[in-house]
Amino acid sequence: MVDKQGIGNCYGEGHLITGARVRPRRGVLGRGTVAAPWIATVAAGGILSAMSAPGQTAGLSVFTDPLIANLGVSRTEISLSYLIGTLVGAAALPFVGRALDRWSVRPVTVAIGAVFAVFLVVLSVAGDIFGLTAGFIGVRMAGQGALSLAATTVVARTITHRRGLALGIATAVGSGGISLAPVFLAAIIPGVGIGGTWRLEALVVACVVVPTALLLPDRRRFPSTGGTEKTAGHPPVHDAESWTLAQAKRTGMFWIIAAGLGATGLLSTALAFNQISILGTQGLSPLEAAANFLPQTLSGITATFAAGALSDRIPAKYCVTFSMATMATALLLIPVITPGWTAILYGLVLGAAGGSLRGIEAAAFVRYFGARYIGSIRGLATAINLASTAAGPLVLSIGHDLSGGYHLPVVCLAVLPLGVGVLSVFARTPSIVDQRRRSNGCHIHAVSGVSSTGSRTRLEV
Repeated sequence: MVDKQGIGNCYGEGHLITGARVRPRRGVLGRGTVAAPWIATVAAGGILSAMSAPGQTAGLSVFTDPLIANLGVSRTEISLSYLIGTLVGAAALPFVGRALDRWSVRPVTVAIGAVFAVFLVVLSVAGDIFGLTAGFIGVRMAGQGALSLAATTVVARTITHRRGLALGIATAVGSGGISLAPVFLAAIIPGVGIGGTWRLEALVVACVVVPTALLLPDRRRFPSTGGTEKTAGHPPVHDAESWTLAQAKRTGMFWIIAAGLGATGLLSTALAFNQISILGTQGLSPLEAAANFLPQTLSGITATFAAGALSDRIPAKYCVTFSMATMATALLLIPVITPGWTAILYGLVLGAAGGSLRGIEAAAFVRYFGARYIGSIRGLATAINLASTAAGPLVLSIGHDLSGGYHLPVVCLAVLPLGVGVLSVFARTPSIVDQRRRSNGCHIHAVSGVSSTGSRTRLEV
């Protein structure tokens, strides 16, 4: 694609820019692909995603026991503070999504990095539960929520060639970085203390996130998501046909993907928070239970990459189906886990459940609803996901207290992913006809036409 000045869209159409001339090039990503901008954008997305680690559950969980000892608070008070922080932080994400739509990703991400660093400093000087809660609000909003949202949004909005693969790689890199964070933090805390570790994290965030954000493409004109590629089951949405958040919310597909994010957030966080206890009741030692995070991480990264690549070739809703099926399987495996291969199988299945959905959700939203309002659309979905992570540990803990164990609660909770998985099979792909009907209140009338994607439609007037 060449604009009026003769400059091509090297991100989406695969052209090599040479002065005023644009010529196709065969690159490592396939025929007609410019590799360098593609790789640079994916790398930036992966780095930003990994840098959300200080605000992620994995990056905060290692501080729990030291905080209990230093502040003289109970585990319940820490959990309640974390719950409040996560819920309040999640409430801000729809506004962050709108900011990403209104302004380009670059200035918004710079602001997110600065706010994230400031709240890490706030955490480092917290002397009571109230200061801790204020810090949790900031790092959960800016870290797990806003920075993760910006990292995947820049990839989804900038890249159109093999977008699913690009998002899969970026998300897998981020997941790997987040998984490694507790190892480094656990080694640093004994040496410099809680406050020193949080201040060190603030310095790293400021020195990595802000410069990386300044190098992001400052694109106010969104690339067309159609033209060069067509994904099985759902043709790409052109920029002129992009759905607003209000339109997307009226479709079943939006709520299926959002429900999948909510289910995996709630259940995976609940299981991670209680993993030592859950696997301990099945006969595993604390060391064996902790080691189960390794197969979860490996399968999660693999599933993220694979699902991202497959989302370019198959309808994304089937990745939601797979994620929900594997999550239900992981829950139903818990009562039969014993030390050995069943515990490893549980870790592999649980990791695949979360990884497969992370790999496709951003690509699916862009594919179904277009890129122009993707910040607002994903902002709401991310808020649902983040809020669910706050409720998960509490739900499982209440179930454990009421039943006296984990078997009955996890079997009951398996109904949630099973239900979402079944509904995802029957979810209908949104179409331009649906969008126009929702926008204009039209009724079906036998008027034929051809959409900009080349497919024949029947509109109602």
